[in-house]
Amino acid sequence: MKYWLPLILATALLACKKPQGFEYRDTRNFKIDKLGFDKTTVYMELVYFNPNNFGVNLKHVDCDVYVNQNYVGKYLLDTLMHISRKSEFSIPSRMEVDMRNIYKNALNTLLSNDVLVQVKGNTKVGKAGIFVNVPFSYEGRHKFNLFSN
Repeated sequence: MKYWLPLILATALLACKKPQGFEYRDTRNFKIDKLGFDKTTVYMELVYFNPNNFGVNLKHVDCDVYVNQNYVGKYLLDTLMHISRKSEFSIPSRMEVDMRNIYKNALNTLLSNDVLVQVKGNTKVGKAGIFVNVPFSYEGRHKFNLFSN
């Protein structure tokens, strides 16, 4: 019996497929919570899609955010949430933005119609209490017009 238990555990671990990273879909409900000269706090809901054929638990998100290749802040999320298989979900997000890095390219950002947003980091996702780190990277252009209605 003591030889069967390790064999069963090894088979179960090999049969488990590593979770795929989530696909970024959209940003909703963006608003500025606290405006400051050094730091500004922003709130938004990040919408993602779970491409896995199974539900997973999201335990941790740690990423760096860049706008027009300038570092604007770090986003951390330490909460446990269940995400259903093949479904879209949103993560409420609050982040402190380092305004000094925004000021560097403020004129270019104000005059342009879009900005390049890059997000690089890791998530901890798992199932049945076993979590793995899944790296992710997102890069995309987003419309930005300060003077729109």
